[in-house]
Amino acid sequence: MAAVDDLKFQEFDDAANLLAANPDATTISIDEPAEIPKNQHSRRQEPGREEDDELLGTDDSDKTELLAGQKKSAPFWTFEYYQTFFDVDTYQVLDRIKGSVFPVPGKNFVRLYIRSNPALYGPFWICATLVFTIAVSGNLSNFFIHLGKPTYHYVPEFRKVSIAATTIYAYAWLVPLALWGFLMWRNSKVMNIVSYSFLEIVCVYGYSLFIYIPTAILWIIPQKVVRWVLVMFSLCLSGSVLVMTFWPAVRDDNRRIALATVGTIVLLHALLAVGCLAYFFDAPELDFPAPVIPAHNVSTIVTKS
Repeated sequence: MAAVDDLKFQEFDDAANLLAANPDATTISIDEPAEIPKNQHSRRQEPGREEDDELLGTDDSDKTELLAGQKKSAPFWTFEYYQTFFDVDTYQVLDRIKGSVFPVPGKNFVRLYIRSNPALYGPFWICATLVFTIAVSGNLSNFFIHLGKPTYHYVPEFRKVSIAATTIYAYAWLVPLALWGFLMWRNSKVMNIVSYSFLEIVCVYGYSLFIYIPTAILWIIPQKVVRWVLVMFSLCLSGSVLVMTFWPAVRDDNRRIALATVGTIVLLHALLAVGCLAYFFDAPELDFPAPVIPAHNVSTIVTKS
């Protein structure tokens, strides 16, 4: 049977002998916390960056959210691959719609609503609903404008559906694509530029269009003053969502480039609203031809005197 001394760990005996020989030696415990990195002290000394970290998120927080919400990848030709882009519940969609209608100053829409689970369900159906709302409301507006004219015959204009669909979906996809490419390009030039993903930008633009659905219904009112007040109110709400989302991402870029980027975003958004109002609702007055009265054969009797 082995002796008791043979069962002891020799490393502990050596450490005990060394400590007995040199009592003043420095010992290190493995339970001690690691030294605080110096970059944390430098971060604390920059209070101006804390707001940006809260709005845009740091790299560590982004990695944590991506790992927490990581989904199994599937081949792009399978149904499961596209199902991941619509994996959202009703409460999340309603919460994001409320956030787009009632924007909170100082709160980033992507960081607050989209980044945890970007999905295309809300933007797709918001654009589809807006297309039919604008087309139907435009036809009703044209009907009420010319109502009561004896020579007017109402004919539904189904081509407005295709025109509205082309305009809305082109804006909701092409403008985010151009903006995403621009942010990626500026990110290669300026390190402080934050680039959103293409899916996140599409979600922001899709939800920002929701306010135009009730606005398009109210555009049926045949009063130009009311229509322009409604379009300005809707433009301010939806435009503020875009500005508060993309301004923190470009604020560290060149001042002129940052202002030009935000100005272009607002300008394109205003052109969409004003263009839809001018084309679908402010229809020009139609010049109806005067009714043609058919001439009847009138027989004249000539009497000789």
